Amino acid sequence: MVTRLTDSPVYAHLWSTPELDALLGERARWQAWLDVLVALARVQARAGIVPVQAAEQIAEGARVERLDWDEVAAQTRLTSHSTLGLIRGLHAVLPPSARGHVYHGATVQDVTDTWFGTVMRDVGDLVARDVRALLARVLALAATHRATPIAGRTHGQPGAPVTFGLKAASWADELARHLARLAEGRPRWAVGQLAGAVGALAFHDDDGVDPLALRAAFCAELGLGDPGLSWTTSRDRVAEFGGVLAMVAGTLARVGGEVYELARPEIGELAEPTTPTAVGSITMPHKRNPEVSEHLDTLARLARSSAGVLLEGVVAAHERDGRAWKAEWAALPEVCLLVGTATSLARTLLDGLEVHADAMAANLARHGDRLGSERVLAALARRLGKHAAQELLQDVLAGGGDLADELAGRGVAGRDEVRAWLERPADRLAVAMVDATVARLGEGTP
Repeated sequence: MVTRLTDSPVYAHLWSTPELDALLGERARWQAWLDVLVALARVQARAGIVPVQAAEQIAEGARVERLDWDEVAAQTRLTSHSTLGLIRGLHAVLPPSARGHVYHGATVQDVTDTWFGTVMRDVGDLVARDVRALLARVLALAATHRATPIAGRTHGQPGAPVTFGLKAASWADELARHLARLAEGRPRWAVGQLAGAVGALAFHDDDGVDPLALRAAFCAELGLGDPGLSWTTSRDRVAEFGGVLAMVAGTLARVGGEVYELARPEIGELAEPTTPTAVGSITMPHKRNPEVSEHLDTLARLARSSAGVLLEGVVAAHERDGRAWKAEWAALPEVCLLVGTATSLARTLLDGLEVHADAMAANLARHGDRLGSERVLAALARRLGKHAAQELLQDVLAGGGDLADELAGRGVAGRDEVRAWLERPADRLAVAMVDATVARLGEGTP
């Protein structure tokens, strides 16, 4: 029986995906820890530290389906040790000759930090894949709507005309920076850990091998990089990874927020995709709620919270500090689940996003000449000075009359002159920036 809403089989689709479950689920986590023990035994066997036969037997026995998990749990509670229950469970399926070679010279943190390295590598790759797909989609939106006029809004209020392409291009530019962060940080995050009790690898110092070479081989066995130095209390890697993921979720929440606002019927410029079976409200059947858009914000809020826990781990004491890395056991998988779900949902949202250019044009027209005030201000500023022009326009616009007539009546500009200022395209540079962004980012996207 589950106790957390996020683990509920009814609601799990809102908090995870099948791919993430395969990486971070209970069985996947235990198998990953067992795989770390297998990799350690294999490299130790190649180095002559443990018998080759023992390493082979450990590899054969270290399968989640072979262990008695009730007994593993019981032994974990009995010993108050994080992995001794796992060790005893593995011992139970191994011949006596192999048991003494399980977990040789490793610590709990060696196992779990190495697992962190695989998680950051694999989840980072999934997120990067989805961000690439999202980037391709928003670039297509930007190109299609490069010159589609829309009211630019500041403080939630209509400001001056821009294009929907400019809005989409800003999403693309941000996503591209996240892709760069994910790629640039991957070699830092995707590393293993074989540090021993206090990071000095002393356990292996008398094994007749170079402990540093052993660590490098161990990491390579798992497809990870060698960290170069023990990182038992250097938690910046995990904090950085969580921070980058939280930033990705933040961008998707910004996109979702735009859709949420612009899907309001009184605006009607965007709409989420829907299906005939979707129900907006069981009491107000006319509603079409932006469920995905608002859930992107929910996921981002929780991702920032978990990323904050990871950032707290940077403040760790001496050579090992369980307060830091045991909190990461909960927070790192959580931020991975939240952000991986967000990227998946965002793909659904943007792949089916409805763009209503007619509503964008109608909303612009509804505000008349008021949304051209920036262009008029710029022209008058050259004649009167910026601040004098600002005060004049503020006064004129408060009256609510025709802008050209009002300014002509004050003797500062002719009617035709003002109308020419208002008719001058306000989005010329917006279109140019969209085209430049699409050209810069479009190459190499899927």
